[in-house]
Amino acid sequence: MKEGKKKKSETSIGVSNDDSISALGAFSVYSITGLFLAVGFWVARNKYSVDLVSDPSLTLRIISSIEFTVVVIIYSLFRKNPEKCSYFNALGRSILGLISGAFINALGAIALGAPIGMQSLTKTIHWSVLMSVFTFVPATAVFGASWADWHRVFASMKPVGNIEYMVFVPAYGAIVGGWFGAWPMPLDWERPWQEWPIYVCYGAIGGYIVGQIVSLSLMLFIRKHKNLKLA
Repeated sequence: MKEGKKKKSETSIGVSNDDSISALGAFSVYSITGLFLAVGFWVARNKYSVDLVSDPSLTLRIISSIEFTVVVIIYSLFRKNPEKCSYFNALGRSILGLISGAFINALGAIALGAPIGMQSLTKTIHWSVLMSVFTFVPATAVFGASWADWHRVFASMKPVGNIEYMVFVPAYGAIVGGWFGAWPMPLDWERPWQEWPIYVCYGAIGGYIVGQIVSLSLMLFIRKHKNLKLA
């Protein structure tokens, strides 16, 4: 009977009353966000006949718009202190997170050598928006302006619970993936995909997906470790 009641206390994506989420719930979230990433590429290719190589700015705008909508709707469900912060407040602060995150990502990219011509700057802005969707938006939806949580999770790298792993690991995966994606750019191969920010985008998306897989693995490992301790 107790097990039955415990199961009933979870939502359809596996969020329980103790502000946690099951590994299955996290997998569901990742599946949805990954599906809509693919939808973004499909819309760009089939509705507008563009891709990251032929028109990076338009493609990134399409992907970011679709992915942001999905990410903010889902991650706002996992906000801290829901009794004090309504769902719509979480949605609103996620929009602010998108803007501030894009600004910080753009400044970081320019500081690290991204081209600053007018055409390149437009590409940088659209890339930075996508990076903000991967990094700042989930964290802003969950943590809001709580400096203590931001510092503990991202600076000290001490996430607690599955929700924080869902925010932390994919975000770092996107950053590391984007960094690795920049490696082929200076090489003298004269390929179209070497132009900024094409390969960096592929690297960030790949790193984001790898980060999701890694975070799931960590959730399962931690759960198994706790069960062994209880045994």
